Amino acid sequence: MPEQPPPVPPQAAMERPSALAPLRVPVFRMLWLTWLAANTTMWMNDVAAAWLMTSLAPSPLWVALVQSASTLPVFLLGLPSGALADILDRKRYFMITQFWVAAIAIVLCAVVALDWINAPLLLALTFANGVGLAMRWPVFAAIVPELVSRQQLPAALALNGVAMNFSRILGPLVAGALIASAGSAWVFLLNAVLSLAAGFTIMRWRREHKESPLGRERLASAMRVGVQYVWQSGRIRAILLRISLFFLHSTALLALLPLVARALPGGAAGTFTVLLASMGAGAVFAALQMQRLRQFVQPSQLVLGGTIVQACAAVVVAFATSLYLAVPGMLVAGAAWITVANSLTVSTQMALPDWVRARGMSIYQMALMGSTAAGAALWGQVATWTGIHDALLLASVSSITLMTLAHRFVADRGTEEDLTPSSAWKAPQAESPPRQGRIVVNIEYRIDPERVEEFMQLMQESRRSRMSQGALDWQVLRDVYDPGRVIEQITDESWTEHLRRFDRVTATDVQLRDRRLSFHLGDEPPVVTRYLVEK
Repeated sequence: MPEQPPPVPPQAAMERPSALAPLRVPVFRMLWLTWLAANTTMWMNDVAAAWLMTSLAPSPLWVALVQSASTLPVFLLGLPSGALADILDRKRYFMITQFWVAAIAIVLCAVVALDWINAPLLLALTFANGVGLAMRWPVFAAIVPELVSRQQLPAALALNGVAMNFSRILGPLVAGALIASAGSAWVFLLNAVLSLAAGFTIMRWRREHKESPLGRERLASAMRVGVQYVWQSGRIRAILLRISLFFLHSTALLALLPLVARALPGGAAGTFTVLLASMGAGAVFAALQMQRLRQFVQPSQLVLGGTIVQACAAVVVAFATSLYLAVPGMLVAGAAWITVANSLTVSTQMALPDWVRARGMSIYQMALMGSTAAGAALWGQVATWTGIHDALLLASVSSITLMTLAHRFVADRGTEEDLTPSSAWKAPQAESPPRQGRIVVNIEYRIDPERVEEFMQLMQESRRSRMSQGALDWQVLRDVYDPGRVIEQITDESWTEHLRRFDRVTATDVQLRDRRLSFHLGDEPPVVTRYLVEK
């Protein structure tokens, strides 16, 4: 089994890869099937829990809270999970998440079979199952770019969307059949079996975990650096706003779908299953067309257009008088949903280097799941006050309005950076490296006084670069008496964290350094001094 994706021939690199090309990579294919099984268990659990809640506590708020309980853990635990996925062995971490989900499924099966279940306990166990989702999503998101080339990454992410949405078809169909024929307990039992199978499959993956010579990052420091990187990226901030707005509103349809299904003529578990499966089918079809669609439509237009289409489809489903009208609406909603989600996911992956990928994707997932959890509770309460149909109409109008405003006033003006790791900067050596205390680095530039203002503008880009690499603080100092003397001052948390910044240098950082040096006068490079701040 190959450890790395096969090299791409020069002539193939000039061609746009097909939608199914990543499946030719054996490791990706194996883990993609694992991901399909994992998501199937997720949808089976959500369907069984949501339908069970309609009999335990049938109010709109309680039913909507099932969605909140499932997604809230990702918001609460996403960042620690992402940091751990960047620090620990990703194979073992991914494997443990599957065994966690299996354990929760066994408990759910037992309490339902013994008739010990009630609404609060169901929410608690759904929350615990969501913890497994919070643990596994960032690590899988970080693994995918290891398995395929950068050229194949958009297709690989689209295939992940196919797995997610095919599971949206398969999971509800299997869950609905089991609920109707044998009961909810058997759904949770099958979840346990599939999760165990996925965990043992991951054990077969021959991945060698490479420890950093500097040792593992401390969890708190790793989380801080992850947040810093995202905050310093205007592109990622714009993406987070869009994903939050989209899922805050689009979740209204999923959260209230059990009640929409019950309100349809002959509404039963089978009706709910058909509606969910229809949404998944629409998403699978759209995911397979994403490669072609990207050739003609800009990502920002896909996001805005997909939001409008999804909102309109939700209104159609809300006011449908029969299943024959609701199913086409769900098909269109699913296609629009995956179009928006995939466009934003690809943009985020392209904006992250590997060393911080799991943390960056965990923050992305936190925004997604946090807004999903908040949206489910919000629109569940609105439906309690106004009715299901009116709540979905309000969600659709608000979605189109706010996304249009974001598209107009919070544009992604960033350029795609070259995040290829670079070894152009050599880490400093110290005979007796300090074990504690902060490190302050001063870099002294000599600048033509007439170009100082231009140089100061460039230094703002330098600030973003240094902080993205993990610096604790950054300042620029100008000599009051010598206008051509400018000092860049960088503070690192420790000597080890100072050295880590050299491992995080990218080709774009090197280009930025060359631009800084073009302002520096004289044949000698800028003088660099390092100081230890004693505690």
